[in-house]
This record gives sequence, structure tokens and C-alpha cells, in this order.
Amino acid sequence: MTRLEKLRAALPAGSDGIIVTDEINQRYLTGFAYTDGYVIVTRTAALLMCDFRYIEAAKAKADPAFEVRMFEGKRSEWMPRLMDEFGVKAIAYEDETLACAALEGLKATLPGREFLAAGSLLSDLREFKDDGEIEKLIAAQRVAEAALEHIMGYITPDRTEIDVALELEFYMRAHGAQSTSFSTIAVSGTASSLPHGEPRPVKLERGFLTMDFGALKDGYCSDMTRTVVIGKADDEMKRIYNTVLTAQTEAFKAIREGVTGCEIDKIARDIIYGAGYEGCFGHGLGHGVGMYIHEEPRLSPMGKKTLARGHVVTDEPGIYIEGKYGCRIEDMIVIRPDGRVEDITLAPHELIEL
Repeated sequence: MTRLEKLRAALPAGSDGIIVTDEINQRYLTGFAYTDGYVIVTRTAALLMCDFRYIEAAKAKADPAFEVRMFEGKRSEWMPRLMDEFGVKAIAYEDETLACAALEGLKATLPGREFLAAGSLLSDLREFKDDGEIEKLIAAQRVAEAALEHIMGYITPDRTEIDVALELEFYMRAHGAQSTSFSTIAVSGTASSLPHGEPRPVKLERGFLTMDFGALKDGYCSDMTRTVVIGKADDEMKRIYNTVLTAQTEAFKAIREGVTGCEIDKIARDIIYGAGYEGCFGHGLGHGVGMYIHEEPRLSPMGKKTLARGHVVTDEPGIYIEGKYGCRIEDMIVIRPDGRVEDITLAPHELIEL
């Protein structure tokens, strides 16, 4: 089934169609990226609505299954006519992403029509990646890996955390990324104990340097973390690093269709806690990745979903000792549509001292 067919099959009971306003979901359905318009899918029609700024590009790039139409004038005039044209009396909307004010605006635009929450309909569709999507995720990951290789020759004791973060971002943009997947993390020394610490305008501290970053390419995200050492690692740092690496490796070995996210998380968590670091791994093991940087399923103590073909997840255990330092290692793992499990991150895992 095509994405459009899957969407129609999953429309809420009693609805005549859905109005899609989230830009990422619009791109997922139509293949066209734009920032101001609507995708309207009914039981019989599929429309990409945009204004003059996008009309030419939309006609050239959008999935031909969608009719591209340009709207002009007030929404309160053209949208009711459109709904009448296709007999839409009950319309589904994206309650996961649509702001309350925007929903009230749509209701005011379409008085007398019923609005039905679509729930996780679109996120459920995006959760399972096909081979084409997986290749795009891999391409985004390769850009990030090239940036990591580059940064190893860039880091010196005179660089600041902000220098490292900006250099990673510049390299990814210069080598095919449309942007970063999320705000780049580059934290060193005592700041590395902060899982989501912000890069500081200070020279790199001796000890762990954790870099968490990703490239957004062709609409798909990558996500990776590597922790290196500025200077020489002492015995405790080596023990922490090797514990995290063991937890990550053993979790990867257990990832397959049919197991739950919490089962995978427990494998990594038991290794870390068993090594004496209970309470030092305070986040989930991983999360889904796709057009959003955080998608389902979740690998965490609360991750009850069963892993299945088409899932792409991160595997990112860590140990963080407050006020001292922290370490995280992260790869992206794919369960391909044919059932094969693959680590699509090719960056080295061994401890690197700079």
C-alpha cells in the first residue's frame, strides 16, 4: 500500500477526510517540503494546497497522487467551498501537533462541521520505515560520521566547546546536510556529566568530551554520540567507558523484532547498575528516529511497544557522575523490512585520547 492508501485506511471512523497541517507530515505524505499550506485527504481526493510562492515547485516535485491547487484570498472563503466540493462534513485533525489556537481557527473557518482527533495516526504511519527511508537515514548518518572524522583533526586544547559544536555543524552543512537534526552537544570535563549540556565559550577541559550531533538530509535525521578524552584517561574513566560500551554492545545484540523496548533497556541498565553505577544512567536507552529526531518506539523502562520490521532506533547508554564527568556512546540500529538487524553507524567505538 502507498502512504496515501495507508492514511485513508486509518482515517477515524465517521470522518470524511483529514486536514494535515504539520510540515513534516505534509512532506511525508506528498514528498514536497513547504512551510505554509495544507494537505487535505478525503475518501476520494488528495489535495496539496499552497499559495503562489510554492505552486510551481509543488507541481514539479509533489507525489502525482496529490492534486496541487493554489489558494488565494481569505481561508474562510476558499476552504468551506473546498469542503463542500468533496462532501466533507466531518474532518480529522492532528491533535498531536496542532496548537489549540490553530484548531479554534479552523473551527471558526469551517462552522457546522465536526472535528475528530486523529490521535497518533500520522506518527504511527511514520514509525515504520521502508527501504527508501532507511537509505535516507543512512545517508544522513554518513554525513555525521564524516563530520566526526573531521573534528578529530580539529580538536586542540585551545578550542572551546562552542568551537567544536560550530565546526561539526559547519562541516555537516558544507557536506550535504540541510541543517542539523537538533542542537549540537559538545561538553567537556565536569560539564560532560550533563546529558544535554550546552556548549560553553570555555576551552576544552581535560577529561571526557561528549559530542552528540546529527545531520538532517533529504528530510531525514541522523543521531550519534561519541565520547573522547582530552588528555589521558585514568583507570576510572576507562572503566566507565568500557562499561558504557559493553552495555551498548549487549543491547544491540538483543535488538530484534518481537522484543519490547523496556526489555532492551533493561539489558543495558543491568550492566551499568551491576558495575556499581546505579542512579548514574537517568535517561532511556534509545528512541526512534526518522523525519523527527524523536519518534516511536522508545527503548526505556516505559517502552512497552514491541520492536518490529521497519523500526529505526538509537542505542545510547551513558554514565553520568554529577559534578565530575559523564560518558555516552550512541549508534543507530535498523530492523530492516526483511527482518535483518543492522547497526548503521560506522564510526569507531574504541576509546580515543586526544
